[in-house]
Amino acid sequence: MPVSAPSRKTERSESDGLSDRSGTSATPPLAFAAVILANVALAFGPLLVRMADTGPVASAFWRITLAAPVLAILALLAPARPRMPGKGQSMLWLLLLVGGIAFAGDLGTWHIGIRQTTMANATLFGNSATFIFPLYGFLVARAWPSRSQGIALVLAAVGAGLLMGRSYQVDPRHLVGDLMCVLAGLLYAVYFILMSRVREHMPPVPALAWSTMASIVPLFVFAILLGERVWPDHWSALILLALGSQIVGQGLMIYALGLLSPLVVGLALLVQPMVATAIGWLVYGETLALPDLVGVAMVAAALVLVRRGSAVAKPGNRDDG
Repeated sequence: MPVSAPSRKTERSESDGLSDRSGTSATPPLAFAAVILANVALAFGPLLVRMADTGPVASAFWRITLAAPVLAILALLAPARPRMPGKGQSMLWLLLLVGGIAFAGDLGTWHIGIRQTTMANATLFGNSATFIFPLYGFLVARAWPSRSQGIALVLAAVGAGLLMGRSYQVDPRHLVGDLMCVLAGLLYAVYFILMSRVREHMPPVPALAWSTMASIVPLFVFAILLGERVWPDHWSALILLALGSQIVGQGLMIYALGLLSPLVVGLALLVQPMVATAIGWLVYGETLALPDLVGVAMVAAALVLVRRGSAVAKPGNRDDG
């Protein structure tokens, strides 16, 4: 895939995409819708992992492997082409390689955790990037959160606590699964950080295609070393996992990652436990209590707040959507 030189960009200000103090530019509506839909699609992932008749890491391997050819074809057909960072392209490919390995680690550890702890614990710990990624954004900007951003973070934290609090269980039997999900959340934040750098210089579909292909071998080796069953008898859950989680979910996420601030992307991850709560109510008949409804309302309020207050993250990168 050819790489062409990037168009010149003006230097971004320190608070570009991270502060709403100027109040002159709103979050792109299409990108915001994309990140919300991405998390809705990703919320069904744990259910599909449990339905798969392979090992947990093997299900992650098939999620990536089945999605890779589709993403590669889409990348080749896309009119936009990857652009190299700075004077060379070696750093871009390094970021993609390490990002793919980090994502493989995230999926592998999270899928193990999903089967060794409760759905609530897995969703809560696996999305700890909710607060890690925004912290990275503020550190890069060398700026404290504005008042509205601080309020949004507090609303999101309290809302998530209410949403997950009743179903969270402290149980020694879940310790390994909980720790795996925490590790997955940390690796997910690393993946976001690396791919946000990639998205400064590469359109979303090629970026996702290359990082996806970089995840295949690590996941396969991981599954083999664990002695998991790799070849399935039934493909439906794995195909849905590849389509829903990797192509649709991660595709929309990587698109939004190039246009939204880390704060918006991070808080949008809380859509996943909101959807998980709805799935539990509709599919499993789990009763919703007042704390659940208040938690959903607080998370929604936090998203509305950052939606209205955050500036465009990368205004010079609008030609790659």
